[in-house]
Amino acid sequence: MSQIVGHFINGKIIEDKARTQDVYNPSTGEVSKQVSLASKATVEEAIAAAQAAFPAWRQTPVMKRARVMFKYKELLEQNRDKICELIGSEHGKISHDAAGELQRGIENVEYACGAPEFLKGDFSKNVGPDIDSWCDFQPLGVVAGITPFNFPAMVPLWMFPLAIVCGNTFVLKPSERDPSVGLFLAQLLQQAGLPDGVLNVVNGDKEAVDTLLTDERVQAISFVGSTPIAKYIYSTATAHGKRCQALGGAKNHAIVMPDADLDNVVNSLLGAAFGSSGERCMALSVAVAVGDEIADRMVAGIKEGMKNMKVGPFSDASNHFGPLITAAHKAKVEGYIASAAEQGATIVVDGRNPSVPGYENGFYLGGTLIDRVTPEMTSYQEEIFGPVLQVVRVKTMQEAMDLINKHIYGNGTCIYTRDGEAARYFADNILVGMVGINIPLPVPVAYHSFGGWKQSSFGDLGAYGRDGARFYTRRKTITQRWPTSEVREGAVFSMPTLG
Repeated sequence: MSQIVGHFINGKIIEDKARTQDVYNPSTGEVSKQVSLASKATVEEAIAAAQAAFPAWRQTPVMKRARVMFKYKELLEQNRDKICELIGSEHGKISHDAAGELQRGIENVEYACGAPEFLKGDFSKNVGPDIDSWCDFQPLGVVAGITPFNFPAMVPLWMFPLAIVCGNTFVLKPSERDPSVGLFLAQLLQQAGLPDGVLNVVNGDKEAVDTLLTDERVQAISFVGSTPIAKYIYSTATAHGKRCQALGGAKNHAIVMPDADLDNVVNSLLGAAFGSSGERCMALSVAVAVGDEIADRMVAGIKEGMKNMKVGPFSDASNHFGPLITAAHKAKVEGYIASAAEQGATIVVDGRNPSVPGYENGFYLGGTLIDRVTPEMTSYQEEIFGPVLQVVRVKTMQEAMDLINKHIYGNGTCIYTRDGEAARYFADNILVGMVGINIPLPVPVAYHSFGGWKQSSFGDLGAYGRDGARFYTRRKTITQRWPTSEVREGAVFSMPTLG
């Protein structure tokens, strides 16, 4: 009997065997284990555990909560190889890429360790005669996170460490495609000293998600995934009175100016487009070349650089990227490549049917380069989420910017140029939430916040950093006066002022 990945509720592993789903090793294409799909009752059990743990955890001094996070950071680093192995075996990410994902997650734990500082309120003495006023930031209660398959360690670490250090309790619903990482992260946090019930993990499908979205005990929902699901998550959560941040899809463009350092452009685009098999919401999937001369040189350089790219299993660190997550997703990406050719684009490098000796049944797709893509093509309009780089040719920088500004997504973008004036104009006027100047993946560091514009993000606050701390808390302002016994005032009917 294959292993069953269960749930982590109130400090214990729980198996709910009524419904299960296969978990694949994308490198081999074989079923490696089964994941238990939580019933409504199981999710409600996790919520109840979080609710029961909240009063004591809320009253735990913030310094003690931070000390748990300091220990957690240490345990994550000590178990780095184990976590990367789990990422690789269920997601297919190459070991060096998995290590980078985990490190970015650990940086968010490091930020959470600073909770005694960023949770400090403001105090003002004598805002009126003998009247003091101050505010503090109080936890919401039970909060939940729904995370995607492409970053099974990093995205959960964007959420629950910050939520928990702010005094909340948490229910995590990771992707059922690679569920083991979330369970292991929770067990490590328990080892770090987190009380039972403060963090719970339920694996499942839409039934689990809908239970979290509609249960009145859950106060807030964080989500990262595709835009159609993000819209559903946001509308359902807010309709049930919950605070919600829902990050959706992307179509990230890079403008390549005629004065750009072409060697740097080629190397940057190879990594940004094909790293993680393109399964990143910040992947650069469209290069917009300003002028045919730079476009021809860029395409030739990328084509030459792609000759040395290796796709293969996660266990071989010499590979540049691994398989896609499922056979169905691979077929979907291949469909976008076929549609681009049918609609008139030029397939410069075709990554379909790569040769990976010994792993013929894995879900592999090689790097694909498509030139002369136009905005009306399906492959341009929709998020591909695979190792596919498309090239669009325009005549001016303004035409390139108009192209980006008209797209429904506004997650990330960058410009390659040596012209400071052009870079400044681009940064000021582009309608995208995260912008790079000669930096292909402008993912904010942990003490800033992550979030796109337009249909890439739903909700008022971004993920992690200062926005994350504000999302997981609510401000309370207290105004206090202790009048002396000698002073007694009569009734005052006018609006109180400082005058």
